[in-house]
Amino acid sequence: ERQAWRRLIRVLGHELNNSLTPIQSTTDTLQALLHREPRPADLEEDLDRGLQLIGSRARALGRFIGGYSKLARLPPPDLAPIAVGQWVRRAARVETRVPVEVSPGPEITHEADPDQLEQVLINLLRNAADAALETGGGVRVTWQAHADGVEVLVEDDGPGLARTDNLFVPFFSTKPGGSGIGLVLSQQIAEAHGGTLTLENRPGAPGCLARLRLPGLSEPRMP
Repeated sequence: ERQAWRRLIRVLGHELNNSLTPIQSTTDTLQALLHREPRPADLEEDLDRGLQLIGSRARALGRFIGGYSKLARLPPPDLAPIAVGQWVRRAARVETRVPVEVSPGPEITHEADPDQLEQVLINLLRNAADAALETGGGVRVTWQAHADGVEVLVEDDGPGLARTDNLFVPFFSTKPGGSGIGLVLSQQIAEAHGGTLTLENRPGAPGCLARLRLPGLSEPRMP
């Protein structure tokens, strides 16, 4: 636990420094330009660029803090029966950048928090679509019923994972502009349901496979 806290503090310090350092540097530069005599001919252009940079870093810092707040305030699941097929299809319709193929599984209901699980699946599909866009591939999602619960599988035709050790580290992201929050939040939601979320490279094919496992009995959905 102590190691986890130390790692989190390092990440927090790193991200805060990444935003505050350019803000301070740009502020100092703009102040120097304003006090220079005679004023540079392109002063307005420099001011505009500097203010845009300050605004960009401030917004990034805001997203970072907002993401941290989400992790700290995750409420316990509000369980209710959900139709698994409807949940999967609804989340798949949200992703419009690449084709999402839904392979139907058994029509079952499962006790879970519908809002939280929808957020998890939307995050997984968004990540899969981001990867598929790099290669022009597609995304597939399906679900299976097991004796001890239900499993949702999301796979993509992207380039695959270069490394997996940082996937669930808060605020770590390999994507430009990424917050590093989506997967961490999704894992927390899965664990709050007593389940697991794992990501791995697809065996024998390029791309990634995400497995969301939720424990508990699933009932056949009544027509």
